Amino acid sequence: MNAPLARFIALYQQLDKQQLYRLPEVYAEKVIFIDPAHRIEGLTALTDYFAALYQRLADCRFEITSQQQQGREAWISWVMTLSHPRLAAGQPVRVEGATHLEFDAADKVCLHRDYFDLGAMLYEQLPLLGPVVRTIKGRLGT
Repeated sequence: MNAPLARFIALYQQLDKQQLYRLPEVYAEKVIFIDPAHRIEGLTALTDYFAALYQRLADCRFEITSQQQQGREAWISWVMTLSHPRLAAGQPVRVEGATHLEFDAADKVCLHRDYFDLGAMLYEQLPLLGPVVRTIKGRLGT
């Protein structure tokens, strides 16, 4: 495995609110981070986003299921297990996803794009909205 990708994976497997100071080890100053709910530009904004996110989470862990890299691009498949007091009555929620990364000439991540089912992670776990979303997905055959 390529060293920059190995560093990125190692950080994410240890990431929590006490490890956020380590983000500059893997991210470029002008990083672009995209997920189904956000587009964040810049390392400071990304650090602030993660700080707010981890402040509310009881726990968040990533299991890397596959990875591949070609040149300055990489793909990672993962399973995220998270616990939040307002989701699923605080019980762990598992979400499968994938991340596309692009590395700059300094081997820092300049683009991080996450792909996952936001409904499975968030909407299906809410007490009032969850049953509605699950019913709709069931009718669509997903």
